[in-house]
Amino acid sequence: MVVLAASVSAHMTMTDPCPRASPYCVKPAGTAPTSGSWDTGNIKSPIDSATPDFCKTQMKWSQPAATWTAGQSVTVKFLQNSAAHSGGHAQFSISYDGGKTFAVVYQVLKYFFFNGPAKYNNNPEVLSYTFTLPKDLPSSDSAVFSWSWVNASGNREFYQNCADVVIKGTGSKSYTGKKMVIANINGYPTIPEMANDYNIGVDLYNNADKVTVTGSGSSSSSGGNNAPKKDSDNIPSPTAAAPAPTETKAATAPDNNSGGCTHGAMSCASGSSGYEVCVWGTKTLMPCAPGTKCKANGAGSILCGYA
Repeated sequence: MVVLAASVSAHMTMTDPCPRASPYCVKPAGTAPTSGSWDTGNIKSPIDSATPDFCKTQMKWSQPAATWTAGQSVTVKFLQNSAAHSGGHAQFSISYDGGKTFAVVYQVLKYFFFNGPAKYNNNPEVLSYTFTLPKDLPSSDSAVFSWSWVNASGNREFYQNCADVVIKGTGSKSYTGKKMVIANINGYPTIPEMANDYNIGVDLYNNADKVTVTGSGSSSSSGGNNAPKKDSDNIPSPTAAAPAPTETKAATAPDNNSGGCTHGAMSCASGSSGYEVCVWGTKTLMPCAPGTKCKANGAGSILCGYA
């Protein structure tokens, strides 16, 4: 087992814009949440995989955390002295229906919090990200901005913070982007550790469905179904690819072929209700989302989709 330098209890959180009920950032005007008490550390923890509350809390500040204009450059900041878990995949997303449907506005895959492969490093190199908001974001006085992250090493976790923001649009009534990926939560795909192969899980992000959100709060997926749809629906499960030639394997990592299988190899389980993924020589059974079946998708990849 690889022991990370920082305590797992450190975790991580967004600080700007200030997430709902967070004690780790400059509070919006009005200072107190509209109901309840301030968070005392839970905001840094991963989402509970068994009973997920994807925004961590419904307690909003009495005033928005930020006012942004569609097409402007924004900077998102994170807490110092927190655990970066070797990087991983992260997305910034926007919701117009109170946090039920999120459309991605920017994403950083593989090395979030780092400038490159981190190899079991818990100390972040990057604590702020600047990007340009899409020009076609609709106006809203009650939009929800989300940061979500799947860590590269350690327990398989999913992090999310939400901040309530005002969006000043430029006339567009809708925005279409990728649906936010959810992973490592019961009923959703599991992305294995990726600190020795950062390509693991990338397919899940690249092949995500599109979703259209409107300033009025309505939404529709690329499949034409207005009902909420999990990211595991007809999306390939993560497939391991060969490490980049410039990367060197950490001295503590076992060989890819140790044990009875090849690390990263995946196959449908008996009965097709789930799939098996090889993690350093040991096969682990991962369930498909309820109502879906595992199917071969060619080129060694698989997907969990409806029959």
